[in-house]
Amino acid sequence: MRNDNQKSVIVGVFVLLGIAILVAGILTLGGQQKKFVKSIKLKAVFEDVAGLQTGNNVWFSGVKIGTVRKINFYGDSQVEIEMSVESKTSDYIRKDSKATISSDGLIGNKIIVLYGGTTQSPPVEDGDRLVAVMPLDTDKMMETLQENNNNLVSITNDLKNLTGKIADGKGIVGAVMTDTVLQENFKAILINLERASVNSNRMIGELTTFSSKLNKEGTLFNDLATDKEMYKNLQASISDLQATADNAKELTGNLTTVTEKLNRSDNAAGMLLNDAEFANTLKNTMDNVDSSSMNLNRGLEALEYTWPFRRGFVRKAKAEAKAAEKN
Repeated sequence: MRNDNQKSVIVGVFVLLGIAILVAGILTLGGQQKKFVKSIKLKAVFEDVAGLQTGNNVWFSGVKIGTVRKINFYGDSQVEIEMSVESKTSDYIRKDSKATISSDGLIGNKIIVLYGGTTQSPPVEDGDRLVAVMPLDTDKMMETLQENNNNLVSITNDLKNLTGKIADGKGIVGAVMTDTVLQENFKAILINLERASVNSNRMIGELTTFSSKLNKEGTLFNDLATDKEMYKNLQASISDLQATADNAKELTGNLTTVTEKLNRSDNAAGMLLNDAEFANTLKNTMDNVDSSSMNLNRGLEALEYTWPFRRGFVRKAKAEAKAAEKN
């Protein structure tokens, strides 16, 4: 009997321990799943839940605030997520907050992450539906990475071919890098370009100095640019020059007309210049006039010795002699 009682006591102790462990486990699991806290329900509709399961955690600002309660199909091909969130956190979650699907670590379980929201929007209430934001699709990311890898391989092959051609001296770059003569020519071109650049800079500096001198007060250019009275005088001088040019043009035209008339034989001056026969006749006439004048002078001189005029010439000579003595 005593052994039976001991066995009963031992069995009872183990049963109590088992019940205590069971209760502790239930309380622990319930605490993790937020089964024994006051909560509200929030919803969000996703195009794809990416492996999210009932019981996964809900996070807000890095803090676990609830769990995924239900996953239901919605509409044609969407999925509605029902979340159980602690009611004490509802004051911090706004109606314009967003929900997205993320991972607990790099390869951990899927979780719901709540974020965003502004203070201008009121806090969420039981049954509110948040805006869902689709997460980055890892499959599409891998496809993009694969495509980028293929592009990188293609670029690497192109670079390999390009460097090979350059090493073989093909193309302009290859020729410059392998041909010493071309290198010297290219170097000379660069030196000439540098000299040209230096000369250009010097010329620009000289032009700057020249322009500053032109803009200096007291210079002709500055006076022309700023002195209105000088500008008026210069304008008047230009007008006078224009009038002089017009007169010269008119005079040139008149001279041209006179020259044309002189080159013709239908006028006296033109005949004198162009008619040889008339010129000879005129020359003979002048010669005759000259001869006649000489004969006339001789005749006048001979009159002095003729009897009718001799006494008059004597008187004239005496008068001139007396006048000379008085002086």
